[in-house]
Amino acid sequence: MLRWFTTVILCLAFLGMGIRVSILGPTFQDLATNVNRNISSLSEIFVGRALGYMCGSLIGGFLLDCMNRILLLGLSMWVMTVSTYLIPFCKTAVLLIVMVSAMGASFGVLDTGGKVLILALWGDKSPSHMQALHFSYALGAFLAPLLAKLALGPKASADNYTEPDFLPAALNASSESTSDPLLAAPHDMNLLWAYASIGTYILVVSLLFFALFCMRSSRQGKSTESAQQSQRAQYHKALLCLLFLFFFFYIGAQMTYTSYLFSFATTLVGMDERQAAGLNSIFWGTFAACRGLAMGFAGCLSPVTMILLSNIGSLASCLCLVLFHRSTLCLWIATSVYGASMATPFPSAFSWMQQYTTITGKSAAFIMIGASLGLMAIPALTGVLQGQYPDLPVVVYACFGSAIFTAVIFPMMYKVATLPVQKGNRKEDTVQCQRELLQNRTQLSSNTEALNKDLTWDSRTDF
Repeated sequence: MLRWFTTVILCLAFLGMGIRVSILGPTFQDLATNVNRNISSLSEIFVGRALGYMCGSLIGGFLLDCMNRILLLGLSMWVMTVSTYLIPFCKTAVLLIVMVSAMGASFGVLDTGGKVLILALWGDKSPSHMQALHFSYALGAFLAPLLAKLALGPKASADNYTEPDFLPAALNASSESTSDPLLAAPHDMNLLWAYASIGTYILVVSLLFFALFCMRSSRQGKSTESAQQSQRAQYHKALLCLLFLFFFFYIGAQMTYTSYLFSFATTLVGMDERQAAGLNSIFWGTFAACRGLAMGFAGCLSPVTMILLSNIGSLASCLCLVLFHRSTLCLWIATSVYGASMATPFPSAFSWMQQYTTITGKSAAFIMIGASLGLMAIPALTGVLQGQYPDLPVVVYACFGSAIFTAVIFPMMYKVATLPVQKGNRKEDTVQCQRELLQNRTQLSSNTEALNKDLTWDSRTDF
């Protein structure tokens, strides 16, 4: 029951993380207005969040191996709560970027620690629970725009309009803003209530983590940890490097497609804005639906099968986009298939690797750094190339190239994981077995001598 309670709390935390990540997009215009800036001059906020996520993954990976994991996750949720409460009060762009970076660091700790904790709790039974964890995140990302629309109301569309000369006005007002406070109530109170409601939810989840920390006994955590650390693959570091590259291209392609899908559909395909926005909805809808179905299929399909099916779907959908990228029907079908294909590789890869080697906090941090680098590098490179070649579907080419790399890297990972043990290791195992046999023989002989002495003393007593 304690394991199930821990899993439910983790799913609630990932649901809040998905809502908190996705709420930034619908409220980005209001936050920019709140700090007297426009969207184009506030793009550093996404770089700060990515850098914070990378630092959080790195620091969290080291802390997971030297302190209680439940307590660390509770502290990360508390940092996320504080940053969520303070973001609508920020009146300067620098303070807003700092708060978003702190939020990204808490995301990195929670994402890394949640995966490690699920693997440590369930072991071989972790695939379905890992899928449930990521389904909660996808569900939160899907619900965030709806919650923002309900919280901000129809007034948001009118207030979010920024005139072309807003940036010069902000520059002229920069000298006058020195006397303004760093923190103040926003002009739109709906923005405050939206972030306050999300922050309250995250606060409740953090309190559940602290309650769970008080409930769990240290003996149970130590026994689970020692059992998990006994397994280590022969080429552990090579597997980590290959999984690093796998997530680099997988996460990079996912972020690239979702970031540039709207502009690609409107400029190159000729769709209107309403249809282009529907493409994003169909991508995240199939993404969340397939993650929900994966919870049931994880019991009858192995992680290898799910990753192979995802790679095939990604290659097929990207190839159709390359060949027929100007077809509206092809774009709808390929986007839905691509969203479904990108749903399962992330949790399935962790569950698959756990079968061959133990993923510690440092290992998970190394893997998540690869995902963070792909999150920043591939979209940035795609944007530069798209600006140089505006008539070419660079976004589609980038996703197709990433799909090829992931399809090639995974068989290499499987080959490295299933390599036979070398002779040198067999000799070491033989020497270890001989030492254990010698120790057992010595112990047996000492026990025999003690037994003979007891028998001798008993015979003397009888005599």
